[in-house]
Amino acid sequence: MPNKNKYNTAELVAVLSSRTLENNKVVFVGAGLPLISAALAQRTHAPNLRILFEGGIISPEILIGGLPLSTNESRAAYKAVMLPSPTDLFSLQQRGYIDYGFLGGAQIDKFGNLNTSFIGDSENPKVRLPGSGGGNDIITSCTKTIIATHHEKRRFVEKVDFITSPGYLNGNKDRENSGLIFGKIYKVITHLAIFEFDEKSKLMKLAAIHPGVEVNDVIENTGFKPIIPKNVARTKAPTDKELKILRELDPDQRYTSER
Repeated sequence: MPNKNKYNTAELVAVLSSRTLENNKVVFVGAGLPLISAALAQRTHAPNLRILFEGGIISPEILIGGLPLSTNESRAAYKAVMLPSPTDLFSLQQRGYIDYGFLGGAQIDKFGNLNTSFIGDSENPKVRLPGSGGGNDIITSCTKTIIATHHEKRRFVEKVDFITSPGYLNGNKDRENSGLIFGKIYKVITHLAIFEFDEKSKLMKLAAIHPGVEVNDVIENTGFKPIIPKNVARTKAPTDKELKILRELDPDQRYTSER
């Protein structure tokens, strides 16, 4: 398991998520871990990464120690290049200008479908969740979508209780056949592992495990059977530099407190 004396699980996910974002690309992020991961990428290896927020904010400057609590508040628009309407922003996305979407979720299933609506029966849910927001638009229209979440059996389920944001639906060509002909679910990043998706079946596939984690740890904490290749890569632990910048960005650990 991760060395919690050096970094916690949320910090691990934030750092490894930030590494997937490339310089000179455009990322559409939600609040929480996606936001701080994108801000960290900007201040390390991707200084020209352009961040978009669903409230209608293009390429703001994320202040050290001044992370917005919402993607719709004034701090989220600090030094933004442009403040279009949300409708105009989503039209840019639908026209293919967004390289990465970045989401979290309460439940995810073996085909990358996300649930952020409710847990349990729709008529009498156990838990009501925030809903879609821009999540459905992001996952259906961005070129690649990254999903960051904590790794637990109750989150990684065989079938989500409700599809808020469609991944590969029932696998194979189901996403394409449903009319979602653009975009792909690129990676799922957790505090245990990184997953990708099989090109043919669209089933979640283990790509890498983190320092101190073994394949059995992943299997035991997953509510379905992912594809396990013969050789599984191992990620590199967060560096002191990455952790220093991350903690400067979020000194009160609003987004990176232990899960």
